[in-house]
Amino acid sequence: MFECCACDATFSYREDCDEHMDDYDHWIECETCSRVFRSQAACNQHMNAVDHWAPTFECETCTSTFSTQNGANNHMNAKGHWLPTVPCQTCPMKFHSDQAAENHMIAKRHYRNYCYDCNRTFMNENCLRQHLNSKTHRGTSIPCPFCRTGFVTASGVSHHLESGSCPQAQGLNRDKIHRIIQQLDPNGYVCKKQIGWHDEENVTYSVTDSAYNGNSWVCYICKKGFNSRKALNSHVNSPVHKEKVYHCLKRGCPKEFHSLAGLFNHLESEKCGFIRFDGVQQVHKQLNDAIMGRRMITGF
Repeated sequence: MFECCACDATFSYREDCDEHMDDYDHWIECETCSRVFRSQAACNQHMNAVDHWAPTFECETCTSTFSTQNGANNHMNAKGHWLPTVPCQTCPMKFHSDQAAENHMIAKRHYRNYCYDCNRTFMNENCLRQHLNSKTHRGTSIPCPFCRTGFVTASGVSHHLESGSCPQAQGLNRDKIHRIIQQLDPNGYVCKKQIGWHDEENVTYSVTDSAYNGNSWVCYICKKGFNSRKALNSHVNSPVHKEKVYHCLKRGCPKEFHSLAGLFNHLESEKCGFIRFDGVQQVHKQLNDAIMGRRMITGF
């Protein structure tokens, strides 16, 4: 007896069975190619051999499968089986909505760049670090050794003195501070090794009308343009075009600086990884103590 594999019909002869299957389209078709088979087992064997199984689309949550992505999507919409896609900024958890993720991060304090004291988020880690190292959190605990004005950072104190702004140390400027440090630093822990040092005149430059080209105020040295005469005045009276006389304290870091304030600003940024922000203030104290006591700098 020959059986149709799709219905219950039976036949005494193969030819009659084949004719029935032709008439009623009861052959088992491969899911990919045009071949047909008498039985599901034979068809499965073929699809296994040549990897002709039709693609299936799975539910993201349960074990259900579908012949089309649209079918899978309809199922997941109906059953709420979509996987969560909104990530927490810190831990591996994900959520179905931005609000759910937000609630989680508030509850667990899982914001990546978040100040808990101020309840503020920041664009990136650098912005958060600058905020945490600002006056808001650090205060003005670093005093000028002469006028005792408080500053947030070592670079702030250094700029105050190098610019000649201290009312109790008006004779100090960038040039004089460098000469003092150079004398106390024969091993070059802070200063660059130089064949000679030519004192720079402590003069103030004033920008003339000829610096204005009709669009901006232009530095005659670097050709950089500025929006105002005041901005250009600040630029030409800054150390930016002076010789670089200091180097980073980290061995191998190539950064060099026009001023002591620039060196401390580099260290405070933690860009080269030599020292943490709090440690920079300790380095500043060591250097300040050496200068005030006229003691040799022996390292940091």
